[in-house]
Amino acid sequence: MKELELKYGCNPNQKPSKIFVNDGRELPIEVLNGKPGYINFMDAFNGWQLVKELKKATGLPAAASFKHVSPAGAAVGIELDEVMKKIYFVPEDAELSPLACAYARARGADRMSSFGDFISLSDVCDVATAKLIKPEVSDGIIAPGYEPEALEILKGKKKGAYNVIQIDPEYKPQPIEHKDVFGITFEQGRNELPINSELLANIVTENKELPKQAEIDLLISLITLKYTQSNSVCYAKGGQAIGIGAGQQSRIHCTRLAGSKADNWLLRQCPKVLDLKFVPGISRADRDNSIDLYIGEDYMDVLAEGAWQNIFTEKPEVFTKEEKKAWLAQATDVALGSDAFFPFSDNIERAGRSGVKYVAQPGGSKRDQDVIDACNKLGMTMCFTGIRLFHH
Repeated sequence: MKELELKYGCNPNQKPSKIFVNDGRELPIEVLNGKPGYINFMDAFNGWQLVKELKKATGLPAAASFKHVSPAGAAVGIELDEVMKKIYFVPEDAELSPLACAYARARGADRMSSFGDFISLSDVCDVATAKLIKPEVSDGIIAPGYEPEALEILKGKKKGAYNVIQIDPEYKPQPIEHKDVFGITFEQGRNELPINSELLANIVTENKELPKQAEIDLLISLITLKYTQSNSVCYAKGGQAIGIGAGQQSRIHCTRLAGSKADNWLLRQCPKVLDLKFVPGISRADRDNSIDLYIGEDYMDVLAEGAWQNIFTEKPEVFTKEEKKAWLAQATDVALGSDAFFPFSDNIERAGRSGVKYVAQPGGSKRDQDVIDACNKLGMTMCFTGIRLFHH
């Protein structure tokens, strides 16, 4: 198949719409179920590039959760401990493959943003992963293949309309890419720069410590940024992105947005949150929204109005600002990547409040020394990669 006609483009009024390869080759994909749309394919192709590169860099199976052409989550297949299983709502009796662990991490880190996502997997989708995907609200999936039973599980989603795409893992695009804007064609070389541990060799801070897990987390953050709409910043820990700030005009806003998501991930591990008791039959979305609301600043209103009775079996205690601050103060070993240099030290100061200890950024700002000094003051390890990762 050399082209695939789509229902419409980004919006229903944008017709006609189709996908094809400019050099006339066959499309490297096969739609096994459903009817993916324009944005579905944008998410699928960006996500596939991310997980393919993540696996190459780390040697581990990888998964990504995409929404509107930016990742909501990305992770590699590191085993889940009991706390991670609980905050990701993994069934106690679930059999978890490395790929399933990667998916649980990618989908679970920012469940609000991942709602209605498009999933990308680096490896053949196995039954364990398909079973975790089945109850989640998702638009579709792309992978290099599917075990027969896994495919049948996925075909049953959305009343049989779930989008399942298989991609040829050997497909290699042309080195020059094109994009049309306002009837004008832009041409550039593809961003084929490999992201690997060599980029982390230039440590510019007094602290030179960079453990293997921190190296993996920095690679995850940088590869995630490579496929995130810029400006962008990514916090990572334990083999996964835990906070992604995408598409902001100011870098400090990226850092704050991503940091607030990382804080949310960290706070969800607090026993006070883990012990919340939900009413039977509550939807996954309502449960997730309620957790975010409980962690947030306005939950006193919900408790006062008695609305908690529709959510919890017993009235939860207020999660005070002091308790949140104390819990976050324990956070450490978080990695932070930036797609361009930090122009001011305020980014480092904000990152420190979310437990950041390892930083990777291009360097090259007039105020590099201010940023290095801020890292030294907080005991952080920072690498200058020398590369920018803008994606538009």
